Amino acid sequence: MMMFTRFVRGFLHVQIILYSAFVFADAQPRSDTLKITIKQAEDQFLKNNLLLIIQRYNIDNAGAQVITARLFPNPDFNFNNGIRASDAAQGPAYKDQSFGISQLFSTAGKRNKNIRLANIAVEQARYQFFDLIRTLKFTLRSDFYTIYFQEQSAGVYDREISSLAKTLAAFKEQYKKGNIAQKEVLRIQSQLYTLQAEYNNLQSGIDTLQKEFKLLIKAGPETFVLPQPAFDPAGKNIVEDIPYQRLLDSAYANRYDLRLARANLNYNNANLQLQKAAAVPDVSFSVNYDKLGSYGTNFLGAGLSFSLPFFSRNQGAIKQAQIAIDQGNLQLRNQQDQVEAELAAGYKSALRLEKLYNSFDPQFNGDFNHLIQEVFKNYQKHNISMLEFLDFYDSYKTNTIQLNMLRLNRIISLEQLNYVTGTPFFNQ
Repeated sequence: MMMFTRFVRGFLHVQIILYSAFVFADAQPRSDTLKITIKQAEDQFLKNNLLLIIQRYNIDNAGAQVITARLFPNPDFNFNNGIRASDAAQGPAYKDQSFGISQLFSTAGKRNKNIRLANIAVEQARYQFFDLIRTLKFTLRSDFYTIYFQEQSAGVYDREISSLAKTLAAFKEQYKKGNIAQKEVLRIQSQLYTLQAEYNNLQSGIDTLQKEFKLLIKAGPETFVLPQPAFDPAGKNIVEDIPYQRLLDSAYANRYDLRLARANLNYNNANLQLQKAAAVPDVSFSVNYDKLGSYGTNFLGAGLSFSLPFFSRNQGAIKQAQIAIDQGNLQLRNQQDQVEAELAAGYKSALRLEKLYNSFDPQFNGDFNHLIQEVFKNYQKHNISMLEFLDFYDSYKTNTIQLNMLRLNRIISLEQLNYVTGTPFFNQ
């Protein structure tokens, strides 16, 4: 028994040395690691993100439509040269030549109304672009903080798995020598398998976030992103200090999806005016010259033409435009209701998380870290059993992970308010 006690104590001393070496090695950055702050990530995102570049082309495309709408229609020109005529009293038919030129003039302000529609389309493309930025930036910032805190939790698993794996190998050797019971080996083995399964699930989630984040900033696929956060909301009443009505007013003024809904309604109203104008016939003026015309030589004539609106007065398109206005009004109201619902839920959640987070003793985590070190020392001195040590260690892991999750949820709730209001109130 004394021999076994000496072995365990020696083994635990070795464990402490190996544990420290493992932590040091784990802290070394990888050669392909990208250390990045949230500001640097946003700069790379705005510069390199392919979805934003694609959406910018939509703005350029809409601007080209404005150029088209401003252009006047081209004049029409026609030329005829005689080939043959049964009555050639005025000379051979091939000498007869006629020219004509005509110009279409739009009526009822159709050109200006088309320009108005094209300008609104540019606004719509811009609002879609900025709303895409709002959405992707929320994803970018959420991924940034999620990766950071999940990596912190993964470090806890790394250290515990490494420690238990070495302990399991040593205990197996002692079991073969008959120094310990099999149940001790199985208990550590079961704990190790549980930790490895949890760690694998956590790492799979981190890998997915890493992939998404790297696509957003267009980093290389082999790069390992290591976020460097600088924001700490601990002990601050950030949400409570801003009145709810101020957040709501900001959402109404700055949400680009709301602006887009209003622009869509403006577009439908302008389109109705255009469709009503389309019921008014356009007029075409023409000038004609005929060298050997039937009324005499060198005939010069002028004329105009327009359609008679007896049957079609664009009734169907006008009706469709009126329906689109009614639909647009409902869509705007629905969008406003959705903004209010999102803000109310996000504000309530952020307040709750703020109060919960601020209720935690700032020294708690440090005290708990100190406690687990003391537990390890007591286990080394055989003052507590292995099961008690594992229970304490499991509590430490659970506490650390839950605290990381609470910190993450607190920050994400602030990011959610930024997203819902369309304004960077928090976490800058």
